[in-house]
Amino acid sequence: MGRADQIAVEMGTPSMTLMERAGTAVADVVARYPYPTRIVVLCGPGNNGGDGFVAARVLAQRGFKVRLALLGERDRLTGDARRAADHWKGPVEEPAVLDLEAAGLIVDALFGAGLARDLDGAARALVERMGRSGRPIIAVDLPSGLDGATGKVRGAAAQAKETVTFFRRKPGHLLEPGRSLCGRVRVADIGIPDDALDVIAPKTFVNMPDLWRDAFPVPAAAGHKYDRGHAVVVSGPAWTSGAARLSARGALRAGAGLVTIALPPDALPLQAASYAAIMPRRMDGAGDLAALLADRRLGTVVLGPGLGAGAECRTLIDVAAPGRRLVLDADALTSYSGAPWALAQVAARTAGLIVTPHEGEFARMFQGSDAVLDAPSKLARTRAAAKLLGAVVVLKGPDTVVAAPDGRAAIAENAPAYLATAGAGDVLAGIAGGLLAQAMPLFEAACAAVWLHGEAAQAAGPGLVADDLPEALRIVYSRLFELIGAR
Repeated sequence: MGRADQIAVEMGTPSMTLMERAGTAVADVVARYPYPTRIVVLCGPGNNGGDGFVAARVLAQRGFKVRLALLGERDRLTGDARRAADHWKGPVEEPAVLDLEAAGLIVDALFGAGLARDLDGAARALVERMGRSGRPIIAVDLPSGLDGATGKVRGAAAQAKETVTFFRRKPGHLLEPGRSLCGRVRVADIGIPDDALDVIAPKTFVNMPDLWRDAFPVPAAAGHKYDRGHAVVVSGPAWTSGAARLSARGALRAGAGLVTIALPPDALPLQAASYAAIMPRRMDGAGDLAALLADRRLGTVVLGPGLGAGAECRTLIDVAAPGRRLVLDADALTSYSGAPWALAQVAARTAGLIVTPHEGEFARMFQGSDAVLDAPSKLARTRAAAKLLGAVVVLKGPDTVVAAPDGRAAIAENAPAYLATAGAGDVLAGIAGGLLAQAMPLFEAACAAVWLHGEAAQAAGPGLVADDLPEALRIVYSRLFELIGAR
């Protein structure tokens, strides 16, 4: 954002104009609350506080009763923040004298996305007071104490009802707990040109269809099932085969032309009786899998859900890896606990690898890899893992992050809370496999799978179970094809 501001100035917009627009945008949000709401504006010592001074002035001009307090000394303000303070004609009070609980609304303009250290002393005490007040809070840029890069709380942060940010959202608006603490996020246009993004060339994105729509496989009117690829899901014994069957259904609903599920003998009757469109194939060990995969048209394999962890699982992965696109989940990942370098060697033999761990599996996989586990945020950890493995990593959760070895990353925001249910991750692995079978590039396929998964959960609604997700994809695909202009 600092670079974006600088580019706007270089292109002719004075920095003070940017601050005036930012403060006015905050005032516009506050002014939606009923008149005559009593407003307290808490300003910090930097440009975030300058935005607060502007917002206070604009609100006062509109007739609101405004009290403003500054954390720090007024004569130590510099630059645009000093100029904004000079234009404020009301009193500048000490935060300690204000009864925050008597306010109708609080504007938090203490610290923004550039916070460089944990809050302590008077700053932390003020943020904690604000949080205890029970009053609605409008945060400027980010709730004070929230790290804009990581979404983590640095010492303390108060729950905002709304957050007003500028130009683009920051990772801290999307990564938990930041996303929850921000409340509703409004992005204000303050005149920074979109061309600034071409100069900055960011590699972090919100996971939305615009990110991957050009790569999304749309069936051709003259096409046939073989054009849409053949995915294989490898299952464990009968008592765990439900996970693999969920994956297979996900792959089929995601558009793979054919899906085969390779099962041990005791699991064959279960599949034969459950989902007719998925082709069962007997697999009694690595030799049978190798025989099946002798057909090079079977170019995508999903392994892990219900497979069983250990040496046999790793052997099956070794058989499947050469020259194929792989999705590894669940037991396949546990089989490489503490051995990410071994998994990197597998990735090097594939035509592309996606791994889909949840936080527990991720911690086990990278045990001993401090450069990954000690990275400062979920975003940074996922990027480090993708670089180490040479694979696309999907680190699941309410703020699922997808990262590629080249540094690209996307953060999802569409997963409802009721998606946290047994088997949901197995369906996600299958969706990713179904998209890979249709030759969608790895990063885009992983991002699309995560988005589709979240949308399917929303379509299925509260009370969903994992079995509902593949069926809900029909609704999601219909909406998606309308969005991207497909027929």
